[in-house]
Amino acid sequence: MAAESASGQLDVGVLSAEQREKLRLFKIQTRIDNEEYLMAHPEVEILVGDFLRDVLLKRPTDICAFAADHFTNPNLPVLINAKMETINTD
Repeated sequence: MAAESASGQLDVGVLSAEQREKLRLFKIQTRIDNEEYLMAHPEVEILVGDFLRDVLLKRPTDICAFAADHFTNPNLPVLINAKMETINTD
């Protein structure tokens, strides 16, 4: 695999041409897979958007505790489903 440089960055220059091509194809396929997943699950955009909006509005000092509270809210599925219905009726 790629070596790590002194700056902590991966040095892909140590890879052979074949390894670089495999890495490039892997990155492309991963991006395609991720985009397909996100298109199949529009609720992810709502989850992330709501979380970011709350973070930016409330600016919590303990972001980890805030995230834990946000994503373990027992009403979260109801809220997400309601927003999904709103989107689907538009």
